[in-house]
Amino acid sequence: MSGPPEDEDAEEERNLFRDAVRGVRPIKPRAPAPRPPKTHPRARFARADRAAVLEESLAPPSAEHQLGSGEALSFQRPQISAAVLRKLRRGQFRVQREIDLHGLSVEEAKEALREFLAEALAHGVRCVRVIHGKGQHSGHRGPVLKAAVSSLLRRSGRVLAYVSARQTDGGTGALYVLLAPP
Repeated sequence: MSGPPEDEDAEEERNLFRDAVRGVRPIKPRAPAPRPPKTHPRARFARADRAAVLEESLAPPSAEHQLGSGEALSFQRPQISAAVLRKLRRGQFRVQREIDLHGLSVEEAKEALREFLAEALAHGVRCVRVIHGKGQHSGHRGPVLKAAVSSLLRRSGRVLAYVSARQTDGGTGALYVLLAPP
Protein backbone atom coordinates (compact mmCIF):
# COMPACT_ATOMS: atom_id res chain seq x y z
CA MET A 1 0.00 0.00 0.00
CA SER A 2 1.43 3.20 -0.95
CA GLY A 3 0.76 6.47 0.75
CA PRO A 4 0.58 9.93 -0.69
CA PRO A 5 3.57 10.99 -2.80
CA GLU A 6 4.72 13.51 -0.15
CA ASP A 7 5.30 10.69 2.35
CA GLU A 8 7.32 8.73 -0.21
CA ASP A 9 9.48 11.77 -0.97
CA ALA A 10 10.04 12.42 2.72
CA GLU A 11 10.97 8.77 3.34
CA GLU A 12 13.37 8.81 0.39
CA GLU A 13 15.05 11.99 1.71
CA ARG A 14 15.48 10.41 5.15
CA ASN A 15 17.07 7.33 3.57
CA LEU A 16 19.41 9.48 1.49
CA PHE A 17 20.40 11.42 4.57
CA ARG A 18 21.05 8.24 6.56
CA ASP A 19 23.25 6.91 3.75
CA ALA A 20 25.18 10.19 3.63
CA VAL A 21 25.92 10.28 7.35
CA ARG A 22 26.52 6.59 7.84
CA GLY A 23 29.78 6.02 9.72
CA VAL A 24 29.89 9.57 11.04
CA ARG A 25 30.52 9.80 14.76
CA PRO A 26 29.56 12.71 16.94
CA ILE A 27 32.38 15.02 17.97
CA LYS A 28 33.28 14.62 21.60
CA PRO A 29 32.55 17.78 23.52
CA ARG A 30 35.69 19.68 24.47
CA ALA A 31 36.31 20.93 27.93
CA PRO A 32 36.00 24.71 28.04
CA ALA A 33 39.29 26.57 27.87
CA PRO A 34 40.66 27.15 31.36
CA ARG A 35 40.09 30.63 32.64
CA PRO A 36 43.09 32.52 33.93
CA PRO A 37 43.03 32.82 37.71
CA LYS A 38 41.49 36.00 39.02
CA THR A 39 44.12 38.50 39.93
CA HIS A 40 43.56 40.53 43.00
CA PRO A 41 44.13 44.29 42.75
CA ARG A 42 47.46 45.40 44.11
CA ALA A 43 48.06 48.57 46.01
CA ARG A 44 51.27 49.43 44.16
CA PHE A 45 51.76 52.88 45.61
CA ALA A 46 51.02 51.81 49.18
CA ARG A 47 53.50 48.96 48.90
CA ALA A 48 56.09 51.27 47.31
CA ASP A 49 55.52 53.84 50.06
CA ARG A 50 56.03 51.21 52.78
CA ALA A 51 59.22 50.05 51.07
CA ALA A 52 60.44 53.65 50.78
CA VAL A 53 59.74 54.32 54.46
CA LEU A 54 61.66 51.20 55.42
CA GLU A 55 64.56 52.14 53.14
CA GLU A 56 64.58 55.68 54.51
CA SER A 57 64.58 54.50 58.11
CA LEU A 58 67.53 52.17 57.47
CA ALA A 59 69.57 54.57 55.34
CA PRO A 60 72.20 56.78 56.96
CA PRO A 61 71.44 60.50 56.92
CA SER A 62 72.44 61.98 53.61
CA ALA A 63 74.08 65.30 52.91
CA GLU A 64 70.65 66.49 51.83
CA HIS A 65 69.66 66.76 55.49
CA GLN A 66 72.24 69.52 55.93
CA LEU A 67 70.64 71.84 53.40
CA GLY A 68 70.86 75.54 53.94
CA SER A 69 67.63 77.54 53.99
CA GLY A 70 68.64 79.56 50.93
CA GLU A 71 69.92 76.62 48.88
CA ALA A 72 68.10 76.01 45.62
CA LEU A 73 67.01 72.43 44.90
CA SER A 74 67.06 70.75 41.51
CA PHE A 75 66.44 67.16 40.43
CA GLN A 76 65.72 65.48 37.11
CA ARG A 77 65.36 61.91 35.92
CA PRO A 78 67.66 60.86 33.04
CA GLN A 79 64.84 61.02 30.48
CA ILE A 80 64.17 64.71 31.23
CA SER A 81 66.11 67.06 28.98
CA ALA A 82 67.92 70.17 30.12
CA ALA A 83 65.45 72.24 28.06
CA VAL A 84 62.48 70.86 30.02
CA LEU A 85 64.27 71.53 33.32
CA ARG A 86 65.02 75.10 32.15
CA LYS A 87 61.31 75.63 31.35
CA LEU A 88 60.37 74.28 34.77
CA ARG A 89 62.91 76.55 36.51
CA ARG A 90 61.51 79.58 34.62
CA GLY A 91 57.98 78.72 35.74
CA GLN A 92 56.78 78.10 32.18
CA PHE A 93 54.65 75.09 33.15
CA ARG A 94 51.18 75.93 34.42
CA VAL A 95 50.93 75.00 38.10
CA GLN A 96 47.70 73.03 38.38
CA ARG A 97 47.70 72.23 42.09
CA GLU A 98 49.51 73.47 45.19
CA ILE A 99 50.14 72.20 48.72
CA ASP A 100 51.47 74.20 51.66
CA LEU A 101 53.27 72.11 54.28
CA HIS A 102 54.14 74.98 56.68
CA GLY A 103 53.66 74.11 60.31
CA LEU A 104 53.44 70.34 59.81
CA SER A 105 55.75 67.84 61.44
CA VAL A 106 57.98 65.84 59.09
CA GLU A 107 55.71 62.78 59.33
CA GLU A 108 52.55 64.84 58.81
CA ALA A 109 54.15 66.60 55.85
CA LYS A 110 55.24 63.33 54.25
CA GLU A 111 51.78 61.82 54.62
CA ALA A 112 50.09 64.97 53.28
CA LEU A 113 52.53 65.11 50.35
CA ARG A 114 51.98 61.43 49.47
CA GLU A 115 48.21 61.93 49.45
CA PHE A 116 48.54 65.15 47.46
CA LEU A 117 50.73 63.49 44.81
CA ALA A 118 48.44 60.45 44.55
CA GLU A 119 45.42 62.70 44.02
CA ALA A 120 47.26 64.88 41.48
CA LEU A 121 48.40 61.83 39.52
CA ALA A 122 44.90 60.34 39.61
CA HIS A 123 43.57 63.53 38.01
CA GLY A 124 46.29 63.69 35.33
CA VAL A 125 47.95 66.80 36.79
CA ARG A 126 51.38 67.47 35.26
CA CYS A 127 52.83 70.32 37.35
CA VAL A 128 52.35 71.15 41.03
CA ARG A 129 53.89 73.55 43.53
CA VAL A 130 54.99 72.23 46.92
CA ILE A 131 55.57 74.89 49.57
CA HIS A 132 57.87 73.54 52.27
CA GLY A 133 59.18 76.78 53.71
CA LYS A 134 62.76 77.89 54.19
CA GLY A 135 63.22 76.32 57.61
CA GLN A 136 64.01 79.55 59.41
CA HIS A 137 62.26 78.29 62.56
CA SER A 138 64.04 74.91 62.54
CA GLY A 139 66.99 76.22 64.52
CA HIS A 140 70.32 74.41 64.26
CA ARG A 141 68.74 71.49 62.36
CA GLY A 142 68.30 73.60 59.24
CA PRO A 143 65.30 73.30 56.90
CA VAL A 144 63.94 69.92 58.02
CA LEU A 145 60.81 69.90 55.81
CA LYS A 146 62.80 71.00 52.78
CA ALA A 147 65.13 68.01 53.11
CA ALA A 148 62.27 65.58 53.80
CA VAL A 149 60.24 66.82 50.83
CA SER A 150 63.25 66.61 48.53
CA SER A 151 64.00 63.08 49.69
CA LEU A 152 60.41 61.89 49.26
CA LEU A 153 60.11 63.42 45.78
CA ARG A 154 63.36 61.79 44.61
CA ARG A 155 62.09 58.38 45.69
CA SER A 156 58.75 58.76 43.95
CA GLY A 157 59.04 57.19 40.51
CA ARG A 158 56.19 59.35 39.22
CA VAL A 159 58.16 62.58 39.86
CA LEU A 160 60.11 63.41 36.72
CA ALA A 161 61.81 66.59 37.93
CA TYR A 162 61.65 69.39 40.47
CA VAL A 163 63.32 72.74 40.97
CA SER A 164 63.13 75.56 43.49
CA ALA A 165 60.42 78.01 42.51
CA ARG A 166 60.89 81.53 41.16
CA GLN A 167 61.18 84.22 43.83
CA THR A 168 57.60 85.38 43.17
CA ASP A 169 56.30 81.84 43.85
CA GLY A 170 58.23 81.16 47.06
CA GLY A 171 61.85 80.96 45.93
CA THR A 172 63.89 78.37 47.83
CA GLY A 173 60.91 77.77 50.12
CA ALA A 174 58.88 76.10 47.36
CA LEU A 175 59.31 73.65 44.50
CA TYR A 176 57.85 73.25 41.04
CA VAL A 177 57.32 69.52 40.54
CA LEU A 178 56.83 67.89 37.14
CA LEU A 179 54.80 64.67 37.29
CA ALA A 180 54.69 61.75 34.87
CA PRO A 181 51.72 61.62 32.52
CA PRO A 182 49.03 59.04 33.30
